[in-house]
Amino acid sequence: MDAQGNLALDGVPRQLEHLLGMRIMAAFISGSTGEGQSLTVDERHRLTARWCQAAKGTPLRVVAHVGTNSITEAVSLAAEAEKQGVSAIAALSPSYFRPRSVEDLVDTMAMVAAAAPATPFYFYDIPSMTGVQLSMPTFLDQASRKIPNLVGMKFTNMDLASYTQCLQQDDGLWDIPFGCDEALLPALALGARGAVGSGYNFVGEHYSRLIEAWKKGDLTRARRLQCQGIQLVQRLVPFGYLPAAKTVMEWLGVPVGPTRLPLRSLNEPQRRQLREGLESDGWRFGHSLVRDE
Repeated sequence: MDAQGNLALDGVPRQLEHLLGMRIMAAFISGSTGEGQSLTVDERHRLTARWCQAAKGTPLRVVAHVGTNSITEAVSLAAEAEKQGVSAIAALSPSYFRPRSVEDLVDTMAMVAAAAPATPFYFYDIPSMTGVQLSMPTFLDQASRKIPNLVGMKFTNMDLASYTQCLQQDDGLWDIPFGCDEALLPALALGARGAVGSGYNFVGEHYSRLIEAWKKGDLTRARRLQCQGIQLVQRLVPFGYLPAAKTVMEWLGVPVGPTRLPLRSLNEPQRRQLREGLESDGWRFGHSLVRDE
């Protein structure tokens, strides 16, 4: 956003450069962190087009979130995303009139996915925001028969028992990136092969070290890094997580502007308090937030 809260597409190339600098190879756009539900359909069309344009000739893949309360708008967003050449699309459940059964959810997602039939489709499970708490293993079972381009699910849900079932379902067929930064290490232990989370925008290198430690079997280091990540989230939450996260991005040289109402951006005393808190915890500001172990 610009200072007036309008979409500022000229900031996309800098965001893309920042992600590649942390060796992050995919951008999930118009999701919760991207304030997708606060954008108009036209803004989301233009945002997708700008990301796809900026990503051409780079290794970065673009995954466009197209979910919204209006199935008609979601269909339009999916079709346009495919036209722009995204690597995949994702959609969360409508949250005002909610599906009452897995069958209702599958039929809704099938209509969205059908609008982009040549593009891989992920369901975006985030019950903390949508209020939709349905069985995800059952969803995969039913959706596999109705959504030909289904490839998996963005699982932003702390139900690790359900997550384990989804990972193991159909002999590990589905791609289930984990969506809760605070529990990446447990997810890795359960078999996660990827992750999508807001914190990776500014502590991507920190979590890359966590993944490296996990792969090497250095659980002591991995646990320490995970605990530091949890403490970071706890430092941001009292200020409003997303406004605080956008402030951190600005300090890293990636200005993403203010949040839109009803989210309220940080005032100067809050910014000062946040900065002092992060620095007292040992975080340093470079290309990303880094911390001595």
